Amino acid sequence: MIDERDTAAIAAQLGREPRGVRRVAYRCPCGNPAVIETAPRLPDGTPFPTLFYLTCPKLASAIGTLEGGGMMRGMQARLADDPELRASYEAAHADYLRRRDQATKEEGVEPLPEGMQSAGGMPERVKCLHALIAHELAVPGVNPFGHEALAELPEWWRNGPCVRPGGDAETTTDDRPDQEGER
Repeated sequence: MIDERDTAAIAAQLGREPRGVRRVAYRCPCGNPAVIETAPRLPDGTPFPTLFYLTCPKLASAIGTLEGGGMMRGMQARLADDPELRASYEAAHADYLRRRDQATKEEGVEPLPEGMQSAGGMPERVKCLHALIAHELAVPGVNPFGHEALAELPEWWRNGPCVRPGGDAETTTDDRPDQEGER
């Protein structure tokens, strides 16, 4: 269960009320939520395949810089050429699906349609570092590309939290790169 203070912080980070939040999956070193675990279906029943969703706008901006710098192209090329890396990425995909299926059972909701994507392009593409890093932060050591990209990030929290105690965000949602879905 998520408490009122975390819900308020997440709403300030996103610029809107969050939906389908199950728990805080990772806290930023500043103490605020940075990754949430979401239900596989929104309250109205709409499928939402992104289990681990990044909420910290400072972290999202830093990841957007990596994406803009072309990191994903190099990862994609290596995925095609490295069987061990491909196997590790496929294992990350299986982990994501297993955890999402478990969340479906715990929430008592209808399973997502067969073949629905996991996140970040897994297991065949490298599509969204936000989703891959969120997975790695929530489940350390599982996502090879999330781990690799995370190691390249600056210390986004060093200049203070993205949300002040009053709930005001320091960066606007317009400055945030898109993720694979909207929570």
